Amino acid sequence: MTAPAPTATVLIVDDTPDNITVLFDFLAERGFKVLVGENGEAALEALEVEEPDLILLDVMMPGLDGLETCRRLKALPAGRDVPVFFMTALGDPYDKVRGLEAGAVDYLTKPVYPEEVLARIRAHLEIRQLQKSLQEQNERLDAALQRSITAERALQTLLDEPVLLARAFTHELLFATAQARTLIDLLGGEAELARLLAADAEHAPLPDGRRLLLHRGATSQVNQTELVTLRVQSRAATPDDLRSLGLTPREAEMLFWIAQGKTSPEIAIILNTQVCTVKKHVGNLLPKLGVETRLAAALLAQTLLQRGD
Repeated sequence: MTAPAPTATVLIVDDTPDNITVLFDFLAERGFKVLVGENGEAALEALEVEEPDLILLDVMMPGLDGLETCRRLKALPAGRDVPVFFMTALGDPYDKVRGLEAGAVDYLTKPVYPEEVLARIRAHLEIRQLQKSLQEQNERLDAALQRSITAERALQTLLDEPVLLARAFTHELLFATAQARTLIDLLGGEAELARLLAADAEHAPLPDGRRLLLHRGATSQVNQTELVTLRVQSRAATPDDLRSLGLTPREAEMLFWIAQGKTSPEIAIILNTQVCTVKKHVGNLLPKLGVETRLAAALLAQTLLQRGD
């Protein structure tokens, strides 16, 4: 078994100076950093200053005995994971069980033999080091898992968007989400996409009157690929969208502006005509729409214009 690192710290808690001196000298000579507490209160105070790697704790002490000291040590964050050895002259197995129930991991029977103490300390310090390594490994795995979950969520969000990957110079399509593939087909296929990318185009018309916006993202210098995000810009509504209601071009213009909340005088100014002419057209289009008021006509037009987007 390998010797502990010179920085391993042992706290000795005992009210008998001779016992402290023997263990202090023996452990210090073997590379340990040794802290000393003469009673339970001193042990608790010591943990506020430095966390030891192991504690040798006498059971029979005046005032705060070893059992209660151990319970309080284990209630502290700094002492929860520190192995505690009870040093006891008690021979009753029941007393030893009480010590283990209080939080100790081992016990030494007085008078203690320094070589036995050293062997047990080394064994438990090695176990504690393995526990720490396992805990650190678990924390790294947890962190990696969280990164993986975050990346998976980001990827899922990305896959729900119209994005694609293309060669940086040849503009060959390497990958496209389902939404991006639909837009590429609507655009005219991969060849048209490559042409737009080669021309550094920022937008292109679609057959339905809308515009396809191309946003060039980061380019990977490792594999020479670029990320492109596609967006569809809805075309602006026009009076022609209302011709399907059976209106003349002029009537469609009147209804279009009525749907925008314009009054007859405002429409007359916009269309450079007379107010009486506007009112005449409005009077003709209401029966065609099967409504009686301008408000009803405006609501009908708005519904059609929104659907056209």
